[in-house]
Amino acid sequence: MDRLRVFIGWDSREDIAYQVARRSLLRHATIPVEVTPIKVQDLVAQGLYNREIDPLASTEFTYSRFLTPHLAGFTGWALFVDCDFLFFGDVAKLRQYMNPAHAVACVHHDYTPKEATKMDGVVQTSYPRKNWSSFMLFNCDHPSTKALTAERVNRETGAWLHRMQWAQDDEIGEIPQSWNWLEGWSEKPATGTPDAVHFTRGGPWFENWQNVDYAAEWLAEAAAVRAEA
Repeated sequence: MDRLRVFIGWDSREDIAYQVARRSLLRHATIPVEVTPIKVQDLVAQGLYNREIDPLASTEFTYSRFLTPHLAGFTGWALFVDCDFLFFGDVAKLRQYMNPAHAVACVHHDYTPKEATKMDGVVQTSYPRKNWSSFMLFNCDHPSTKALTAERVNRETGAWLHRMQWAQDDEIGEIPQSWNWLEGWSEKPATGTPDAVHFTRGGPWFENWQNVDYAAEWLAEAAAVRAEA
């Protein structure tokens, strides 16, 4: 693999979150990385996305994330990640989880939210395999992954997409929890930091989420983003 293609969900309310995720990922990477934002307005303009707006969707990329294999040309491996991440690990380490027998690999969370709302007042929903789809390493060549055509991403249910019903259970590989470490839920490591912190409840870019774990590190990264702008 000469480079890793990474697609990060972009939301108009959280551009700084995207910028921090991108910068922190690239800063720690020891392999070439190509980062592309998944912007729903661009996908609509390209004729790739036409789903009705879902009032329960917490981000603009709730469903469009599943176009990642299509955007990668259904070849090779590609990583999708939510914008509310802060990276401390080197994504080169993800190569060991690229099993050709798997359609996708992710952290297999058994997660039930504690809060009724998240971020800036968005309803917090609970469903099987919650947060599995927030960090997905796609095998874009796999026959099951090729089921994620633009037509199916636009018409299939959220359950079919997010619960990964497009793949067989034994085609869903497992990545260590350190790559999708859920702030407010996952146990802090005894030493060091997680590879990727996921501010799934809300992050320091929201006024009411300033005192969360790794907020200082996120704020420092955000300051560097602004200084470079």
